[in-house]
Amino acid sequence: MSDPITLNVGGKLYTTSLSTLTSFPDSMLGAMFSGKMPTKKDSQGNCFIDRDGKVFRYILNFLRTSHLDLPDDYQEMGLLRREADFYQIQPLIEALQEKEVELSKAEKNAMLNITLDQRTQTVHFTVREAPQIYSLSSSNMEVFNAHIFSTSCLFLKLLGSKLYYCFNGNLSSISSYLQDPNHLTLDWVATVEGLPEEEYTRQNLKRLWVVPANKQINSFQVFIEEVLKIALSDGFCVDSSHPHASDFMNNKIIRLIRYK
Repeated sequence: MSDPITLNVGGKLYTTSLSTLTSFPDSMLGAMFSGKMPTKKDSQGNCFIDRDGKVFRYILNFLRTSHLDLPDDYQEMGLLRREADFYQIQPLIEALQEKEVELSKAEKNAMLNITLDQRTQTVHFTVREAPQIYSLSSSNMEVFNAHIFSTSCLFLKLLGSKLYYCFNGNLSSISSYLQDPNHLTLDWVATVEGLPEEEYTRQNLKRLWVVPANKQINSFQVFIEEVLKIALSDGFCVDSSHPHASDFMNNKIIRLIRYK
């Protein structure tokens, strides 16, 4: 067996063998460690590769076993695919394609459950009437909350690409607020008449928009309409057996299912 080789991949150290690194001679790693391509060294003399260090563990395991082993809840397929493309490991690229087809089939049957809550809250703020002249004011605002659960991680990603928070003058995708791949909680307010723009930021009040329509969601009715559009276009339909019709009409619970 060859002497161990330590790699520094994006700051994370891995130790392996030359035979493992050259197990696929046509790959970039095969070329690097067979002398066909130059390598860089870090300050400790380890071979340095400026790529994602965390994902490299799956690359290295594939080099060792020629088998793709991923956790059941693995959520970085896109990143792993890009890394496989970079290292030019064709068998791994093909294994990832097969895995994505498998995941796609598993995603076809899905359930979507949305629980909604709404309350009225009084907001207090100051209004600048003239230089150095301010007055206190208050107004009622509608506060919305939606708990969204779906067995389809891909659908929640799709939803995240359509719904955006407006805060501090910027739009940001709700994808960054995913609690986990299957759960999402949204909290937002309707536009408050007379409330200065800077008060939304100061009081940490987010508004919700749907893109690319650039439409603000100021009521549950609009929220439900937009979510239904997205869900129905993705193959979902309303589950007529649950919840109770009165809950659905009162905008308390929405449940949709998808069979393919």
